[in-house]
Amino acid sequence: MPKTILLGISGGIAAYKCCELTRMLVADGLDVHVLLTQAAEQFVTPLTLQTLSGNPVHRALFNLTDEQKISHIALAARAALVLVAPATANLLAKVAHGLCDDLLTTVICATRAPVLFAPAMNTQMWENPITQANVERLRTHGYTIIPPEHGDLACGTCGEGRLPEPETLRTIVQQQLRTLTK
Repeated sequence: MPKTILLGISGGIAAYKCCELTRMLVADGLDVHVLLTQAAEQFVTPLTLQTLSGNPVHRALFNLTDEQKISHIALAARAALVLVAPATANLLAKVAHGLCDDLLTTVICATRAPVLFAPAMNTQMWENPITQANVERLRTHGYTIIPPEHGDLACGTCGEGRLPEPETLRTIVQQQLRTLTK
């Protein structure tokens, strides 16, 4: 039985990279379930991610057609690993302070699986002391932060804040899964 990976996508322009990442993880034999925030749907479509993952895309905390089981608890329980990419400053702040106001943040709160965040945002947002305090708070609570890369950003500047390439994220997921099976 393949391992289940939850790929949480929050609303940043780097969300487009998650289409290729989804394809790669499925090619690795993983059972990928995508959780989209409402803002993420402005950048990538559920249909694209459903087609690439082979699974329904999870978008709403309450879905009457899926509620024979409590969906956020069922998703949280079946995850071997949760990867949030891109993780926006907003999402990092919400999780760092225990706010659960959508499906993704609720699943993160409910899971016992390792959670990895791959932040992506404008350099000034990344370097903001509040964002850095939230990142440190997440680390303190056992979450893994995949550092953003330095490079060209969608806003036209160059600096830290770029989401790592799909191949890099794929390698990190593979490494994490190997440590879980030891």
